Amino acid sequence: MRLKERPEVIANHLEQRWILNLVLSFDHRLIDGAVAARFMNAVVKRLEDPSLL
Repeated sequence: MRLKERPEVIANHLEQRWILNLVLSFDHRLIDGAVAARFMNAVVKRLEDPSLL
């Protein structure tokens, strides 16, 4: 997991944003890909809105 500050275009102007590259792996013998995708979406949602933590 690595956190970096990078420029990003927001509403036609440049802003500095924190970007997190997050990688998780799942064993498909134990967890279906759709379940893993829902879990990843839930993680992303909470990281984007810390009030949900």
